[in-house]
Amino acid sequence: MSVVEAAPGYRARHTLPLRVEALRQWRRRRTLVMGGILAALPFVLIIAFAVGGEPGRGGDGGDRISLIDTATASAANFTVTCLFVSAGFLLVVPVALFCGDTVASEASWSSLRYLLASPVPRARLLWSKLVVALGFSLAAIVLLPAVALAAGTVAYGWGPLELPAGGSLPAGDALSRLAVAVAFVFVSQLVTAGLAFWLSTRTDAPLGAVGGAVGLTIVGNVLDAVTALGDWREFLPAHWQFSWLDALQPHVEWAGMAKGAAVSVSYAIVLVALAFRGFARKDIVS
Repeated sequence: MSVVEAAPGYRARHTLPLRVEALRQWRRRRTLVMGGILAALPFVLIIAFAVGGEPGRGGDGGDRISLIDTATASAANFTVTCLFVSAGFLLVVPVALFCGDTVASEASWSSLRYLLASPVPRARLLWSKLVVALGFSLAAIVLLPAVALAAGTVAYGWGPLELPAGGSLPAGDALSRLAVAVAFVFVSQLVTAGLAFWLSTRTDAPLGAVGGAVGLTIVGNVLDAVTALGDWREFLPAHWQFSWLDALQPHVEWAGMAKGAAVSVSYAIVLVALAFRGFARKDIVS
């Protein structure tokens, strides 16, 4: 048994409590700025519809046109539209930011080695930071549709959800479908979270970890657009990122969301495991 472990009152699991790490991250300016941006998006869209006029109903039948066409039909439709226009990129940024900045920022401030000298076990430090980062990521993903639903209720009223495939759902049922959609969006972002977290343990430049995760996510979207890859695209998380639209059918289609969740979680587990393995052997000099 080591000297540290033998010290009276020392408990590894009591070091760096989650509430302490959460409070530290909450006080960061980037947390408040990102929350403000996400909360402002629904109001920007409401202003855009007010200035440009309500969207028409003469789309070409694609999912994007159908969703935009019904954006002002009810609060539920407006929320779905906000989620659709942000899921492909905007919601990637807070996930990459919270998970990519968490360890690399400590290294850039030269405070990482002092945390470990406290002493906080390396696995405990990573675990605390990962859980808090995922918590803030989930809060960011939930914040957007929550604000959109409230703002949409005031602007367009509470009513049924008009489905892209035709028909409608009562407002009560629409809430449960939206909950499924938001849950899948979060799960689909786990691969970005894992990638950003792994990069955060490999560099002392927070922007490098965040930018690398966002950049590789964009590369995945580009590769998914290459139809020549055929069935290989099914191994790309980006291929399934809009599978939550299957929850907005008269009857929920679970197959696409199940496959997308499996792909995202699989990548995330591997990347997080690499982060823990690499960090356990890394020389901490900053």
